[in-house]
Amino acid sequence: MNQDPHEELTEYALSALLTPRTSPAEPADFDRFWESTFEEFGAGAVAWDVSAEGEPTATHRVVEIRFRSSADEQATAYVMVPHDEKAIRRGLVGGHGYGGRTAPDIDRVPADTAAIFPCAPGTHARTPSRFPADPDAHVLAGIAHRDTYSHRFAAADIWRAATVLLDIAPAAGAALDFSGGSFGGGIGAMALPWDRRFRRAVLDVPSFGDHAVRLTRRCTGSGESVRQHLRHHPEARPVLDYYDAAIAARRLRLPALVSAAALDPAVDPRGQFAVYHALTGPRRLSVRANGHLDSPNGARADALALQVGIDFLALPDDRLA
Repeated sequence: MNQDPHEELTEYALSALLTPRTSPAEPADFDRFWESTFEEFGAGAVAWDVSAEGEPTATHRVVEIRFRSSADEQATAYVMVPHDEKAIRRGLVGGHGYGGRTAPDIDRVPADTAAIFPCAPGTHARTPSRFPADPDAHVLAGIAHRDTYSHRFAAADIWRAATVLLDIAPAAGAALDFSGGSFGGGIGAMALPWDRRFRRAVLDVPSFGDHAVRLTRRCTGSGESVRQHLRHHPEARPVLDYYDAAIAARRLRLPALVSAAALDPAVDPRGQFAVYHALTGPRRLSVRANGHLDSPNGARADALALQVGIDFLALPDDRLA
């Protein structure tokens, strides 16, 4: 089928995006797979050590650490702890996009919050890994089997990063939140249903939602590599059903905010909204005009989404209804 070369820039009508689509079919053993993955990688202590001191902020000490990844290799994370540890009231685990990270997201961390920003296996340039750093290769690494897929270890390292943060700053466990966008938003949706330590979640332009829809549309993101790969390796398609953020979101009971875009060249908006529609706990939707746009309008949308997420995590419990 010939496709419009600009199809990846299609902007969907908001009325259509707000109408739930048929839910994606899920594997019968979806819960069992993820529960056993959590038991294997998410329970117990995690070894870590400080590898470098970062530039402190007015409110926080900043350190780079190494911790033992679920992939049985070293992983990198950036940790921010308030100078006055008695002031800690909240904790934050921050996910990242497929560009990886080289520093913490300082502007996401209020003065009363201890935070950890883990790098998914393979995404940190100075940390050796069996997973490739390039997003188009990383999204295919281990895709032949559900037990070896890169996203399994990325999700599991969210749990392990939380364990490290609570080891460093136990008071953060009083209100432990997650915030992640794009790759991090989709991985967060997969990881959070199985870890009861988390209080709230912010999922910004989440990827990996409703693969049945996502794979029908050309895009500028990692999904295009998957779409092309499956043309030659259709036997890998069932693996993706274990890594569908919209299927996982059905299990997400904690209060969650999804910021979803009406136009997005990298992550199909229909998949983003599918994550929101799948949520079964207290939920909020913030509609972005766009996502993944390298332009002044894109920067404005990113800044607005950042503030909306910060405000959501700061809301008193009685304001969530």
